[in-house]
Amino acid sequence: MKRREALKSTILGTSAAVLSTGFKNIEQLLMSNVDKNDINLGVQLFTVPQMTVKDLRGTLQTVSEIGYKEVEFFGPFPASSEAAKKQYREMFGPMFGAKDHAFFGFSPDETVGMLKEYNLSAPSLHVDISTLRNNLGQIAEMGNKLGTKYLIIAAIMQGRDTLDGYKRLAEEFNGFGEGLSKYGMKFAYHNHGYEHVVMDGQVPMDYLIQNTNPDYVQFELDVFWMSAAGANPLEYLDKYPNRYKLLHLKDSKEKIQFSGTGSNPQEWRELFGYMTDPGDGVFEISKIIEKASKIGVDHYYLERDMAPDPMATLNNSFKNLSGMI
Repeated sequence: MKRREALKSTILGTSAAVLSTGFKNIEQLLMSNVDKNDINLGVQLFTVPQMTVKDLRGTLQTVSEIGYKEVEFFGPFPASSEAAKKQYREMFGPMFGAKDHAFFGFSPDETVGMLKEYNLSAPSLHVDISTLRNNLGQIAEMGNKLGTKYLIIAAIMQGRDTLDGYKRLAEEFNGFGEGLSKYGMKFAYHNHGYEHVVMDGQVPMDYLIQNTNPDYVQFELDVFWMSAAGANPLEYLDKYPNRYKLLHLKDSKEKIQFSGTGSNPQEWRELFGYMTDPGDGVFEISKIIEKASKIGVDHYYLERDMAPDPMATLNNSFKNLSGMI
């Protein structure tokens, strides 16, 4: 880090004119000349759905030019279930003009070509439980085309009202993971907050981690939603080393919790206005990244849900996060 800062000071002092072209040019120069941790920053594209729905190619190009190396698509996909596509249109169509799938008219093969063109990878995809129940083989084959390692359920909308429901989900997660292992992939689950409501003396999030097979099932920790549920991301990373393989990094303007149990999209959307770019809020993002790098997290994604100023968030977050790795 000292070497990085020294080089940065030299560049700033001798070439102030370069600053006028934007931060990303300075950062790209720094990143090409300075030793750094082996962390490739990524973007969950739900950060910028307004851009992707209009111009997926241009969005991938922009993400790459800023310096990100990975993207996570938010689904559904051509191989997703019809129920998932219908739910997607109904939920997100009014919000940002969502279409049938997250490649926005491009085929999986065309999307692979764009990723290669812009030197990006897609190590994980957000899918839904109905697709894994009904189309596991098809979605896994599509993921293999993209070079994807993890298929991730972003949220569970039903079957989580009781601890017995979570017990059934744990069994199902193991089944998904075992099925995906035949395709060289793993299943992962992304927390959304409701998993921390105590049921019969147990925290469902802990139950899911403790009762799923680490050979098949991993987890993606969303810093904001876990904090909104009153849980501590640092404690979970410390408590369950090697179970968390992916992070969603976003920040909050202040400490805030759900108005209820965090169990429905309305409660999630209520908190969108509190979100801010990672590094600009109250969360200990640098400590979370430091801890994550020590316990086996492989993928670090910016995710600020439907960022109100997508370009500002992409640039500012890359600047902030690059200073933490």
